[in-house]
Amino acid sequence: MARQSLETEQKALEINLDDKIYGTFAEIGAGQEVARYFFQVGAAAGTIAKTMSAYDKVYSDKIYGIEATGRYVCESRVYKMLDHEYELMVNRLRNERPDTNFFVFADTVAAINYSRTIKGDGWLGLRFQLQPNGAFNELVLHVKMLDNDNGLQQQAIGILGVNMVYACYRYNDDPETLIVSLMDSLQGRISIDMLRLIGPNFNKLDNKIIPLWLVKNKMCDVSMLNEEGRPVHASEFLYKKNILVVRGSYRPATLVNMDMIQAGYEQFRNEPNIDPKRTSLLTEITLENLVQSADLDEQDYLDRTAVLCELGQTVMITNCEKHHKLINYLSDYRIQKLGMVIGVQELLKIINEKYSQHLNGNLLAAFGELFTQNVKFYIYPAFQEGSAELMSTSNIPIPEDIKFLFKHLLDSEHIVDVKDFKKEHLHIYSKYVLELLQSDKEDWENMVPSQVAKLIKEKCLFNFPSERLEFEY
Repeated sequence: MARQSLETEQKALEINLDDKIYGTFAEIGAGQEVARYFFQVGAAAGTIAKTMSAYDKVYSDKIYGIEATGRYVCESRVYKMLDHEYELMVNRLRNERPDTNFFVFADTVAAINYSRTIKGDGWLGLRFQLQPNGAFNELVLHVKMLDNDNGLQQQAIGILGVNMVYACYRYNDDPETLIVSLMDSLQGRISIDMLRLIGPNFNKLDNKIIPLWLVKNKMCDVSMLNEEGRPVHASEFLYKKNILVVRGSYRPATLVNMDMIQAGYEQFRNEPNIDPKRTSLLTEITLENLVQSADLDEQDYLDRTAVLCELGQTVMITNCEKHHKLINYLSDYRIQKLGMVIGVQELLKIINEKYSQHLNGNLLAAFGELFTQNVKFYIYPAFQEGSAELMSTSNIPIPEDIKFLFKHLLDSEHIVDVKDFKKEHLHIYSKYVLELLQSDKEDWENMVPSQVAKLIKEKCLFNFPSERLEFEY
């Protein structure tokens, strides 16, 4: 959708002058700025039924209930705020304003503190009607603030809140435009790394696409889906956990992919310094891997994530082609131990890149940014090209100049081989399986998990030929 980018004040005034839109603003913590924009531009009486700020924690608990975790900047808090305020709004005003679209905006935010121990983040939500007396829709997101100043972070939250209200009422016929417009006047100042958009007016929107939109539009570098295909935030299951990441193309997920996941995760959980009850598994697809040509194929992405969700996997879509970028992202969640499962060919690629880029520089520093104290790489073997011999860490062709460094990484167990892999699956390659299934040739179903084959055929994923399916029925 072609659109004109408006200033924040223009957006707020336009909403104020629309007599069909009326609602409540509830803001706790550092998020006190959203309602102020609507007040300052004038005509706020046309939009605002109530504003409130329960800054005191006891007051907040009396209104919205106690959080079991003791945290106030969290997902459950913003939902409790939306529930409470929307019920009040509708109950008190639906008879007096039968032709009005009601909304409730809520946020709970922690801005950067004086000692810089809190970087600044928040949960924001908007529950809104698009038809009077109709069912509500809901936009909920998590934001990380990037400004290094408390006042600037509060200002950014104010702008984001105005953008949310404006986008939901002006761009609701184009969900991607709605989402991208949230960054108006905020490029470089915030990162939106989780977003859900649901409701009767968005029934045709598959929320699995939203993490891709966030990453491809540079709104964040990492976004996630749970096994149900629902966008989730990393704080839900990563904080102070042991995490294993398995990167792949999953186009489609094959028996080799599943062996990498299962064998790698079992080995990771059985490490002597890891509590298996506090471990989580993530499958990662990079944006670079999704770009098969000049254009990004969104349906191809949806097919891959549908398969991974069917297999019960949590999925990350990232703009972290370089592994150290993902490691740095995960460090914000105080990961205890981080494991990464990669193929031996990928390890060789990493080593050769580091070697060539830093041949005349500091090789130790180059490798140090990747192989940090709490990170271990689990290397999955592969057949050497044109040979029946397996390649592993024991015979990988390392440049002579850094063999001493590679030996150190092996001795310190920053790099280890995946042990209990299934050699009988190593002949399976995703590209070959994809070619077979797209022409529905024999044997492809034997190269993927049975539930994956069933899903591909039922949904005609990855351009599986639908003609045969129709004939069979």
